Amino acid sequence: MSEEQSTRPRWRHGRPPWAREWREGDARPSWWPANEPFPPRDWPRMRPRFMRRVAFFAFLAFLFFAFLVAVFVTVLINFFSPATRGGPHPIVFVIAGLFLLMVVFNMGRQGVRRFAAPLGDLVDAAERVERGDYSVRVEARGPRSLRAFASAFNAMSARLERSEEERRRLLADVTHELRTPLTVVQGNVEALIDGVHPPDETHLRAILEETHVVSRLIDDLRTVSVAEAGALPLHRESTDLGALVRDIIASFDATAGAARVTLAVDTTGNLSLDVDPVRIREVLTNVVANALRYTPAGGRITVHATGFEHDVSIAVADTGPGIAPDVLPHIFERFTRSAESPGAGLGLAIAKSLVVAHGGTIDARSEPGRGAEIRFTLPRGTAS
Repeated sequence: MSEEQSTRPRWRHGRPPWAREWREGDARPSWWPANEPFPPRDWPRMRPRFMRRVAFFAFLAFLFFAFLVAVFVTVLINFFSPATRGGPHPIVFVIAGLFLLMVVFNMGRQGVRRFAAPLGDLVDAAERVERGDYSVRVEARGPRSLRAFASAFNAMSARLERSEEERRRLLADVTHELRTPLTVVQGNVEALIDGVHPPDETHLRAILEETHVVSRLIDDLRTVSVAEAGALPLHRESTDLGALVRDIIASFDATAGAARVTLAVDTTGNLSLDVDPVRIREVLTNVVANALRYTPAGGRITVHATGFEHDVSIAVADTGPGIAPDVLPHIFERFTRSAESPGAGLGLAIAKSLVVAHGGTIDARSEPGRGAEIRFTLPRGTAS
């Protein structure tokens, strides 16, 4: 026996040499691609369906083979047996075979059409999406895999449509917010050039203030965009949120006093947390400023900070007129504000993006005429 024959793997009991090793997970067939796992990752889930299909096609193949054998045997008997020479002509069996082939061909064509029609719909819809029509949807029909594909395509198209609507609305809102300060700047500069106003500190300061408005708007938009994209850097450190809350409320004392609004703080539990104190200060400042903007004279704003085992909750409640039911679901979206409210409507959108960046949640509750409460929760993580 040659060396090549002695090293050639032998099949035992009708099984290839890699069958046992496959079960042990330490080998793969020689014909399997080197960069693919063996068995496939989804094999446990796909195996029952695969085996059913194999059994079905094996059964069809058996029937077809049995029919051909029956035809062949019958033709032989018809030709060579004296008892059957007066029987059916062999052309009958030829016609029967052709008929069977036509049936099989028709079944195959129907199967191809079953796949081809949904695929054609998907191709047409994809071309429409490529042209910018994100409203297109396809009917989920055909085999299960194509129905799943159609559902995924519809979900993708819906997301693209929402993104396009948000992009257009954002562009319109930014244009609106920039128009006012730029108009003021343009008017003052033209007045200075024409000699209508003297170039004194008062008029120059008005121009400077409007440029600050534009700069803050751009910074706020950048903060929201970067945070929503998950690219906002957070400089976490152990922070006493109770002290942070009291410090922020103290910074609003003068503004609240001028508006004749009472500020109160209530802290409970362990409020030490690993967060970015600058970003959390920005969150709380925006929420308190929003509450102060809507609370009338004689009203009250209370900040509740509560430490739990796994998180810390901070709620800002006011005694203002509350949030309109049609506005409440959109309160954390960009440029959402009432018609009489000043500002760009970015404060709560920034607050939400910063809280989410910390892995927390934020929500708003309100009843018209009974005030509003905005609560955000921050997970402890590795906080002490």
